[in-house]
Amino acid sequence: MKLLCISNGHGEDAIALPVLQELRKLAKSSEIVALPIVGVGNAYRDHDFPIAGKVQIMPSGGFLNQDNRQLARDLQGGLVGLTIDQIRTIRHWGKSGGKILAVGDIVPLLFAWLSGAEYAFIGTAKSEYYLRDRQGQILPSQRNSIEAKTGSVYFPWERWLLSRRNCQAVFARDQLTAEILQQWRIPAFDLGNPMTDGVATDPSQLGFDRPQTFKRGLARSLIITLLPGSRPPEAYANWHQIVIAVNSLIPVFPHRQILCLAAIVPTLDLNEIECHLCELGWMKLVEIEADLTNFIPDVSTIYYRHQNVTIAISTKSGREFMQLGDWAIAMAGTATEQFISLGKPALIIPGAGPQFTPAFAEAQTRLLGESVILVPQPQNVGVEIQQLLQQPDRLRSIAQNGLLRMGMPGAARRIAECSIEIMS
Repeated sequence: MKLLCISNGHGEDAIALPVLQELRKLAKSSEIVALPIVGVGNAYRDHDFPIAGKVQIMPSGGFLNQDNRQLARDLQGGLVGLTIDQIRTIRHWGKSGGKILAVGDIVPLLFAWLSGAEYAFIGTAKSEYYLRDRQGQILPSQRNSIEAKTGSVYFPWERWLLSRRNCQAVFARDQLTAEILQQWRIPAFDLGNPMTDGVATDPSQLGFDRPQTFKRGLARSLIITLLPGSRPPEAYANWHQIVIAVNSLIPVFPHRQILCLAAIVPTLDLNEIECHLCELGWMKLVEIEADLTNFIPDVSTIYYRHQNVTIAISTKSGREFMQLGDWAIAMAGTATEQFISLGKPALIIPGAGPQFTPAFAEAQTRLLGESVILVPQPQNVGVEIQQLLQQPDRLRSIAQNGLLRMGMPGAARRIAECSIEIMS
């Protein structure tokens, strides 16, 4: 198989990566390359997948759909020339007989269609849960939406692209979405969501308050994963809000040790991350307790403390930090979805954007249901966690909901096997 993977963002790259890795294992003689149309594709480079064509980081970070004011900056930054070059790359790929795997939203899907090649699509951005409840009924708040009136979260022009003869497979992010798309004779499959493969490898890692979390001397700690997002400068503003939320835990849990695990992507500046902590009263730890170093293997981890709370900051432990935390304070897209796929609750705080705006946060509550708890003010996070700890039935329901919305691990393998069968 000769395959070009087109994706449009850090999160989409991370979702595509396990699928490409499985394809490489299953079809060892395949030629697999990637074209990240947002960013430079470090996830691909780090795993030895060649980059096709020109790549460049735009001032908006790829969030033109969140803030139209960013368009002018991107145009000045060379967006038109970059797009033309990328279209030339995919058309050349199509003429050479290669296949396309598009991952993300309508942009890589449109690129795949423009290539003239056969293509498959992993729809990471849209789910019928934005529009419907668990039973498939339109949510009352969405009855007058354009999506409800046109019958799906996928607009008619998107369904047109998905129903073209060259579109060989559509891998929907959940069963409900696949069933709705199939009504238009779109070749939609429900094989699970590959973003769950990045954090969970077996069912024993799923669910709230798992026994294995507390094996190494931190049994009395409240362990919380911090997810500020991946794209500067927004991630720094998100981080500031999250630290305020962490500070709100201190008066609520004055006699309990709290460990916060900050999963910071490598592209963020740790100096800026640390500056926000210092501004809000945190002190850097020089001597680290053995319990912490045993619990967190990454020797490059940085530790800060404020009263009874410790924050561990790592750019290498994102997956492990998601597994170890039993809660998340999150202002992220993909990372929040990955966390709740483990069956655990995430408290989300609306920010200034361009991504994690109040509108985005509200939409995320529809997408992920009760697994995310929208807290309008970061100062209220501590009280919200205290209340949730007193509701074990609700936590069990959240665990079930996470699996329903995100599916079981192993989706990347299933999608790779189906892709080979259909497009080889």
